[in-house]
Amino acid sequence: MSDRIVTVGYIGNGKSANRYHAPFVLARPEKFRIKAMQARHVSHEAWAAIPGVEYTTDMDALLADPEIDVVEITTPSALHYSMAKRALEAGKHVTVDKPFSATAAEAEELFDLAAKNGVTVQCYQNRRFDSDFLTAKQVVESGKLGHVFEIVTSYDYYRPEMMGGWKMDQVNNAPYGHGSHCLDQIISWFGTPDRTHSDLRQLQGQGMVCDYFDYDMYYDGLGLKATVHANYRMAIKRPSFEIYGDKGAYIKYEKDQQERDLKKFYLPAGHADFGLDTPEQWGTLRYYDEDGMHEERVPSVRSTYSQWYDALYETVAHGAPQLVTPEETLAQMHILEDGLKQLA
Repeated sequence: MSDRIVTVGYIGNGKSANRYHAPFVLARPEKFRIKAMQARHVSHEAWAAIPGVEYTTDMDALLADPEIDVVEITTPSALHYSMAKRALEAGKHVTVDKPFSATAAEAEELFDLAAKNGVTVQCYQNRRFDSDFLTAKQVVESGKLGHVFEIVTSYDYYRPEMMGGWKMDQVNNAPYGHGSHCLDQIISWFGTPDRTHSDLRQLQGQGMVCDYFDYDMYYDGLGLKATVHANYRMAIKRPSFEIYGDKGAYIKYEKDQQERDLKKFYLPAGHADFGLDTPEQWGTLRYYDEDGMHEERVPSVRSTYSQWYDALYETVAHGAPQLVTPEETLAQMHILEDGLKQLA
């Protein structure tokens, strides 16, 4: 299976497939090709047809296609578990958009089924390749902050209408939607926390959708607390990353540029500056050493979500361990599921 093209099929043909997945597969034509996209109703009014891709309403035919190696689940969140299960039963490698499932029990079932069938299943955690996250890691690894005791990352919006009118739901909420990214970044960085405190709120009233989350993740052996939080009522957004150590601090306000470019249909293929931060978007590092206090702007690490697909290729074509491990996903699912229990 070395140095071959991996063939991908999609379940779902909406924003997720066409904005957050397909552009980064298409940017790696030497590794991947997209053969088919399935949806209940095939339409190209919202998203133009991708040249060379077969569009179908027949999921069984897509799953039975022997050429398709990987099936990507990009359906509405409530269908992720059931669609992933069908794809695994068909013997396909599977990528599931976030949230991976509704419960840790569902996640465990999918991992067990994948192992039984000799394939892999993992959550599409593309934001492990956000430039703000990678730059934050680089700053910590530089050692300039000394002992890092606190990391705070925010995913704020001011969208009072977002999820407006939605009732309480297990998977369609801010923690499962955006908290899943933030939690994964910290878990991929430091591992499963020793303990977690969750504060979830329904800013639109009891019984309504959860649109606020605040998770404190404690790593006792490291002397570190990591906080991930967000709400949809932040008229002034908090910094994307704040890092505090006993020798200094680092703050970056702007989040990764890739999503903003994607929303303007400014795609990675053919645009050398796709996702590139300007100097005005760089974070600020202030630290002390034997020569006194220093302050500098930190250039953002250049990254692309295609790097997630580079790792997927190595897993499918060469048998490398999957990037997002079952243990990492299960740790996240337990935090999400347990936190939501406090809401009515």
